[in-house]
Amino acid sequence: MSTNKYINIFITVMMTFAVLFCLVLVFFSANGETEVVSASVSEFGYKNLLDRYHVMEVDICMDEREFADILENPTEEEYKQCDITVDGKTYTNVAIRTKGNTSLSQVASSDSDRYSFKVEFDHYVKGQTLEGLDKLVLNNIFCDATYVKEYVAYDIFQYLGVACPCYSFAHITINGEEWGLYLALEALEDSFVERVYGTKEGELYKPESVQNRGGQMDEMPPMGGEIPEIDEAPSWMNDEAPQKKEDMQHAEGREMPEGGMPLDREMPEDGMLQDHEMPPKERMQPGGGRLQIDGFTQSDGGSGLSYIDDEIDSYQDIFENAVFSPTDEDKERVIEALENLSEGRELERYLDVDACIRYFAAQTFIVNMDSYYSELKHNYYLYEENGQLTILPWDLNLAFGGFQASDATEAVNGAIDTPMNGREEERPLFSKIMEVEEYKELYHQYLKEIVDGYTGSGRFARTLHTITALIDDDVKKDATAFYSYEEYLTAIANLEEFVLLRAESVEAQLNGLISPVNSERKNTSALIDASMVDLKAMGVQGNSMH
Repeated sequence: MSTNKYINIFITVMMTFAVLFCLVLVFFSANGETEVVSASVSEFGYKNLLDRYHVMEVDICMDEREFADILENPTEEEYKQCDITVDGKTYTNVAIRTKGNTSLSQVASSDSDRYSFKVEFDHYVKGQTLEGLDKLVLNNIFCDATYVKEYVAYDIFQYLGVACPCYSFAHITINGEEWGLYLALEALEDSFVERVYGTKEGELYKPESVQNRGGQMDEMPPMGGEIPEIDEAPSWMNDEAPQKKEDMQHAEGREMPEGGMPLDREMPEDGMLQDHEMPPKERMQPGGGRLQIDGFTQSDGGSGLSYIDDEIDSYQDIFENAVFSPTDEDKERVIEALENLSEGRELERYLDVDACIRYFAAQTFIVNMDSYYSELKHNYYLYEENGQLTILPWDLNLAFGGFQASDATEAVNGAIDTPMNGREEERPLFSKIMEVEEYKELYHQYLKEIVDGYTGSGRFARTLHTITALIDDDVKKDATAFYSYEEYLTAIANLEEFVLLRAESVEAQLNGLISPVNSERKNTSALIDASMVDLKAMGVQGNSMH
């Protein structure tokens, strides 16, 4: 009895101490003006801020001279110090810089200052976060008159269970000046990996093709003629193509017309070179790492996720774009996975097969060619954990036919089994999965789920109407908008029609009414007519600066 009495007293004292300790924590948390919150303590509270049915209020305050320097030198992408208030809570000593490739260069060459930004909370203050988020991305909604293409695209990925960043719309002011309606996103970095995968052990890469990073071919095809002086690359060039004459190489021997366009090539009326119109070439063989273009070799660099060899340096497209700091051992695991992938061996050991199939189903449905699907081989992340790879979506503003589509009918009827316009064999992450009949059937099942569960059920229409009602006032008064409010309304109507027609085409392809393979389409009259949809009205690459 005596022993039990003392035990009860001890337990009571400890419980009282624990309660007092919690109250002290709550008091200091509520009164600390420069509170530094770690992800583990907040349990990713930023999910409540990046709520897709909420417009976040973001006010950025910084030295006027520092901000002027950002606007004068946007392509430097140099971090500057600022204070940022998000939904009423202020965070001090935060870093901000511009971001983007084509979107950055095109805005920089225009009379607009509507740049996308990266906001890094722990750049100057170690451990500082936005309710657990280390880096926030503020996208300027470039090339998107609808304001919602990226939002809807992520919604489709999430509907299929693909790991995606948290996102919401954000009303931005800078030093008290209206800066417009942006899309705020969780950066795919530490916080994302911990939130989604519950670990700090995985590695994350953002592959970028060598030509898209301003790289060069091993040998340049012979060309003649002068390269015209240009300040910025035209819209059809790669995201980070050389911008000036002195950055480009050329050799004698091939006749070029005035302006530098090869004589055997015609420029389309809209000024955009379509990906399926590329010059004849020997495409990369499955498992190979080189492209033959007009007889000249271009290093693949790994962004197509083909196995090249066992040398780490052969995969610069992947490893030079690592989010964290992988060791050689980490990189070797990726190479081992790519080797087995290219041979089609033990796919479930080296890939999260189901996650990849879900990704491809959504990616195919949204007709997003500014991605792993095109020659650029970019705008995706590669997650590796314990030697297993997963592909993740990113940068979806050119979805729904906004990139390299000649017209809406072509985009709406994009072939579901050959969505890469004939380069499937160069993308083993897709082709090797599709070689397995069980996986191909699952891919078709996920596409049907989008058709039936997302569009057919009315979910898409409800989502679109809900979010347009949410942002309508902000769009009306957007001080830096690329498009007028009237253009926005027209774009929304076109987007709604496009998605519903895309669902109709995908369903017809699944049912065999339309061939799911481009090369087997003999009866083009069976295609879904989308001539009433205006892609340019929705916003396309190269048609965004109003």
